[in-house]
Amino acid sequence: MKYAYYDLYPQQFEKLVVAICHFILGPGVQEFATGVDGGRDARFNGRAALFPSAAAPISGRVIVQAKHTTGIAEYFSDASFSSIAATSVLSVEMPKIKSLRDTKELEHYILFSNRKLTAQAEEDIRKRIDKEAGVSSCHLVGVEGMERHLKAFPRAAEIAGVDPIDSPLSVSPDRLAEVIRAIGKDLPTIAIPALNEIERTAFLAKNRINGLSEEYAESIMKFLKYFDQVRQFLAHPDNSELLSAWEDAADEFRAKIIATRKDHVSFDKVLNFLLQQLFDRDPDLSARRRMTRTLIYYMYWNCDIGLDHAAADKAE
Repeated sequence: MKYAYYDLYPQQFEKLVVAICHFILGPGVQEFATGVDGGRDARFNGRAALFPSAAAPISGRVIVQAKHTTGIAEYFSDASFSSIAATSVLSVEMPKIKSLRDTKELEHYILFSNRKLTAQAEEDIRKRIDKEAGVSSCHLVGVEGMERHLKAFPRAAEIAGVDPIDSPLSVSPDRLAEVIRAIGKDLPTIAIPALNEIERTAFLAKNRINGLSEEYAESIMKFLKYFDQVRQFLAHPDNSELLSAWEDAADEFRAKIIATRKDHVSFDKVLNFLLQQLFDRDPDLSARRRMTRTLIYYMYWNCDIGLDHAAADKAE
């Protein structure tokens, strides 16, 4: 995935979706202000420029909805998104879609999300929306579709102010210190071994032990170039207090993961949940999402969280 959609604010993701729609639907796309969206983030009325294709564009009243997730390697087929449970994203949206259909505001429905979209999930979700909301013209756009549109219309990302994931890490040591303080804030001081005393498990072996998917591991690998910066910062004598805060945070996270993780839950979900909690709880972390991910992924890489060989052997 070229763009770090998961690090965007929901409002940024919506702006990116609207920018894409200006190219694939037309300049008449109307964006709605932030707030209760009533099942719509944008609308368009007319003949689309080239969606779903230039040869057979849709025509009529179009409602566009954007659903953002901070998780990596998540799918439209995930239960939290598309199950029949009342709390799933799709279940919550369904009455809104039906209401728009009943009031004749909607003839075509386009749902964007930064999730992977399989053929089976696409078919199942379209059938469900048709059955429950009476919308037969339903289109789903996942990360694959967004990448295709952004490749064709790179100015959409520029208009929305979204940078590729490989852009430089624009954060100073002072900012990094601020993030580490935020992570370690208000946690009890519990001594754990220094970083250089922890035996590192080979990354692939560690992933196998913890149940981290290859897809998520590949995402972590994109952050490796920042790990030396984190390591050197923590090892600097002037940062001993921040190292203590880091160790407290790692100890707290590790304890909570051990206490709450179920055997069948992948470590993908553990990391996604941990990051979401941090983003929700602290505005500093939410504002510096890429750096927060770097620190959490470094914790995992460095075996501050997650099982290593010794822990796995002991558990057996």
